Amino acid sequence: MTDWIKPLGAIAEHTSVPSDPVPLDTTDLQLLLLLSQDARTSQRSLARELGMSAPAVADRIARLQRLGVIEGYGIRLNWSTLGYPTIAYLTVTAGQGYEQGPIMSALAELPEVEEVLLVTGNVDMLVRVRVRDHTHLRELLINGVWQIEGIQRTETSLSVAEMKPKNTTSELLTDMLRRAGED
Repeated sequence: MTDWIKPLGAIAEHTSVPSDPVPLDTTDLQLLLLLSQDARTSQRSLARELGMSAPAVADRIARLQRLGVIEGYGIRLNWSTLGYPTIAYLTVTAGQGYEQGPIMSALAELPEVEEVLLVTGNVDMLVRVRVRDHTHLRELLINGVWQIEGIQRTETSLSVAEMKPKNTTSELLTDMLRRAGED
């Protein structure tokens, strides 16, 4: 194997596997849209909204979970109220000859790391972190990120403002429903 391929040779072991698209009908899309707007909605309410029985909705939800369309349910937190108002983005460059997969996994183990992306371009990874303040960021870099073997260089960008979170899931599902209606 040539040296320039080795850093990405085992990347699949450290990243999620892309899935093939699953065929969904408009009822599936409407159900997903309703759940994206409020995942705590009861199956009875969903059934009423969709003009179906609650058991039929439960069957569809179970099928969507089995197919991997629904991976889980969660909450959206206001991190500022919990003392973590600062978002920083790190660009990470791996040292020549280092496998990037283990670096990604080591970064993901740090509790402050929200996301690690392998990217194209002049850097190898883009990392989103959430910290309390400048001192916390400094500690994270010195005692966490820069201790990971294989990291050659990082650059840090601080977020100075962020837009109010939007429901991208809802917007994309609405667009999918619109396009399904055009077919």
